[in-house]
Amino acid sequence: MAENLNLFTSTQAVVQEALHKLGYDEAMYELLKEPLRMLEVRIPVRMDDNTVKVFTGYRAQHNDAVGPTKGGVRFHPGVTDEEVKALSMWMTLKCGIVDLPYGGGKGGVTCDPREMSMGELERLSRGYVRAVSQIVGPTKDIPAPDVFTNAQIMAWMMDEYSRIDEFNSPGFITGKPLVLGGSQGRDRATAQGVTICINEAAKKVGIDMTGARVVIQGFGNAGSFLAKFLSDQGAKVIGISDAYGALHDPNGLDIDYLLDRRDSFGTVTTLFENTISNQDLLELDCDILVPAAIENQITSDNAHNIKATIVVEAANGPTTAEATKILHERGILLVPDVLASAGGVTVSYFEWVQNNQGYYWTEEEVSEKLHKKMVDAFENIYNVASTRNINMRLAAYMVGVRRTAEASRFRGWV
Repeated sequence: MAENLNLFTSTQAVVQEALHKLGYDEAMYELLKEPLRMLEVRIPVRMDDNTVKVFTGYRAQHNDAVGPTKGGVRFHPGVTDEEVKALSMWMTLKCGIVDLPYGGGKGGVTCDPREMSMGELERLSRGYVRAVSQIVGPTKDIPAPDVFTNAQIMAWMMDEYSRIDEFNSPGFITGKPLVLGGSQGRDRATAQGVTICINEAAKKVGIDMTGARVVIQGFGNAGSFLAKFLSDQGAKVIGISDAYGALHDPNGLDIDYLLDRRDSFGTVTTLFENTISNQDLLELDCDILVPAAIENQITSDNAHNIKATIVVEAANGPTTAEATKILHERGILLVPDVLASAGGVTVSYFEWVQNNQGYYWTEEEVSEKLHKKMVDAFENIYNVASTRNINMRLAAYMVGVRRTAEASRFRGWV
């Protein structure tokens, strides 16, 4: 039988299993298997050559029983309605795992920002906000940065929403520049959360992080920060990759040099001749493997060849359901994406809280609060996995979905 590589249906399958293990009936699954709301919009943008191009955008709101929905907006040529739906479900799980008063949301526009000017990107960003403005807001649905979107794009979006609302609304969106109400530490929060999970996982299996051999697939925002954090801790990053290939040095790569040479999209391997393939990178002999690129990288085809002791997912959906089972049976500790990458939404929540209060925290306060949230979440999920003898992914889904299921039940929805 062919392996299921569809993110949406494979997410639904784990949610169904988690709800079943928690004792909920089929009606709860029927409610949670799809977003409550899904908006598809058309966004006309006047391009620099004076032609008008019409883009398709989406906003999914998975469930708002716990509170407003929260989730990023990605600008990418591969954005589809199914991807946005699946990612909104994951955001619900992430918020439940780190105990935030949110449901999951997600948005996206099908475009290639690498081929657009700053002016075109600004007009697209503002057009997206106008198109979805009726269903978003600081108490309804709070966007954030995602793939190929950044603090500048968040600033344009906030400005557009504030114009429509006729009110300065910093709490409408997170991941903003500091001068517009952004939070200290937001830009590196995802990588920081992953680093905390790596350290906690290493303690569980008895790996000393000093000298630990780490392989990171992906050198974008999360991957590059991660490489820096881990090498600063004394770990040896022996492999990294980008969309064009991978670099390997068993003695450890010079991360500061690579960071200095990478471009804004995380590309660095094109500067080197002796590269290896992404597939070879995943199968390198190492202590910790971090897939931080795209989905479906570890499958039933290569899961038997993974030589790491710990796999920590910094990307969304890099390991298929079949591969998760294989790694679990082989005794490899897999820290799932919904836990490992929850640092971003956690600090986004901190930013929203600061915006609502009009009182801002220091970087130390943000780091301290993030550390506590991530360690508590890791311990909780690790204990559920150990006591029930299940893999960490199923345990994370059980912890993540319980809160939304309970809120829906108390509200009388199911």
